[in-house]
Parts: sequence; C-alpha cells; structure tokens
Amino acid sequence: MYHKEQSWESANIGIDQKMNLAALTVTFSQRGMSLLDFLAGNRGLSRNRAKALIDTRNVFVNRRRVWMARHQLEAGDSVEIGETVESKQMATRLPILFQDSNYIVVDKPAGTISNGPDSAESILKEQINMPSIAAVHRLDRDTGGCLLFAKTKEALDAAISLFRKHDMKKTYHVIVIGEMRSKERTISLPVDGQRAVTRLKALDSNRSASHLLATIETGRMHQIRKHLASIGNPVLGDSHYGPQTEATRKTMSVARQMLHASSLEFTCPLSRRRIRVIAPLPPDFRRCLAVFKLN
Repeated sequence: MYHKEQSWESANIGIDQKMNLAALTVTFSQRGMSLLDFLAGNRGLSRNRAKALIDTRNVFVNRRRVWMARHQLEAGDSVEIGETVESKQMATRLPILFQDSNYIVVDKPAGTISNGPDSAESILKEQINMPSIAAVHRLDRDTGGCLLFAKTKEALDAAISLFRKHDMKKTYHVIVIGEMRSKERTISLPVDGQRAVTRLKALDSNRSASHLLATIETGRMHQIRKHLASIGNPVLGDSHYGPQTEATRKTMSVARQMLHASSLEFTCPLSRRRIRVIAPLPPDFRRCLAVFKLN
C-alpha cells in the first residue's frame, strides 16, 4: 500500500454551510465561558437544549465547526449556528436502486432515519403508494446507502430470517482517523455482550486517515463504529465514539460520520434469485476522500 503524507492542518472539509442565525460575538466579560453556557445564556436555551444543538455538529466558532460543549471561548470569538438536520427540508423522494415483486432497495440519504415518522420508510410508502412497505433493517441516521424494504409480510419475515442467519452480505465504505498499516484485518470484539465480527480491507491509507472497506458478519448496533474505535481508528466525523478532546479540532469540519452502506448482496428467499445492489459514494464522502488525499 502506498502511504501518502498528509497534513491535518489542511483537512478543512469544504462543505457549504448556510448560517441561519446571526453570529454572536463573545464579549470581554464572557471570555473563558464554555460554548454550552454561552449558547444557553445568549439564545435563551436550557442547558440540555444547548447541548443537543452542539451535538448536531452545526455550531461554528470563528467559522470552524465545534462539537465540544466545554470548548472555552475567547473575547472576540464569533459563534454561529448553521442549519441542523431537523431544519433542512426533508427529502420527498428516494433513489430506488433495485425493485422486484418482493423487495425494494433505496439509497437512503444521510440525515434521514430508517423507519418511523418522517423516515425513509414513510417517504417510500408515499412515493410508490404502497402502505405495506416495511424496513427490513436499519441504518444510523447519519449513515447513508443501501436500505432494504419488504413489500409484503411474507417477504419481510423471510428477509429477517436471512439477517438472523447472517446470510445477508453488507459492505460499507468508511473513512477513519489515522493510518491503517494492515492491508486486511478482522475484529472479533463482542458488542454489548454478543458475538460481532467485522472484516476490514484498506483501500488507501496515509498518516492522517484511511479509506476502508468493511464487511460485517453480524449486525450489532453501531458495530463498525465501536470496532474501529476499539483499535484506535475511529470513524472520521463520529462524535460519539470518536476522540473527544480539543486536540481533534482539525476534524471538526466533518459534519457527519464518514460511513456509507455501499452494497447489499443476498439470495432472495422467495424467488431464489441472487441480488446484489450498489449505492454510489455520496458527494460529501467523495469530498472527504479528496481532502485527505485518499483513493
């Protein structure tokens, strides 16, 4: 593998961000105040609401994304709030990647939940006028890519059985912090006390970041994110399992976790047809690859 040099200081992801609230300037008397307390005091928010706002990763200090609630402000700092996922206009149609009489696979956009109110499932029901549609599995809100839906109860039960037997092959593209020195690696660390296996293949790597292909044998909640954090290569942009220190300010311009469900492969339990569906890498993922000089 070719290991390229990369400076963290240049890793400022060029994601356009429309500021929807006027910037506030930190006064001399407010110097040293935490970002959490500043937002609560100047926006009339409760501390819980201010923390939730910071967690959306759309609070900017001097035009740099900051998600550290305890970040200390200096006099003259400019604090702005950008569009949150909730404030953006929700998608009204989803790209359909595959469809037959039993199943449909869509390219779920990051920022959309899988099922429930205002979800990919509810959008799809209206889009194809089929109230019986049901999500077979889930993707994290901030993970996009292949999401499988069943058209009937029979198809749903059959697909769930495939997942339980680990006969559904799911592959993800992921960008992680730091260099992945091994070309291939398997992580078998239990997740929430249950067996969990993630197989990794490095597609490209340098000192700052690595582009990996992850295949999971099991589908535990947050499995890939937890496994990668456990080996010291957390998913780029992961605000929960990633590093939580001020030293990570260089990565704060990444608005979400760089994890993409790129393909889904299985044998249809009803038609016996072999199905393989691929979701293209989204623009923000490709921008991150370019910024970190990864292929």
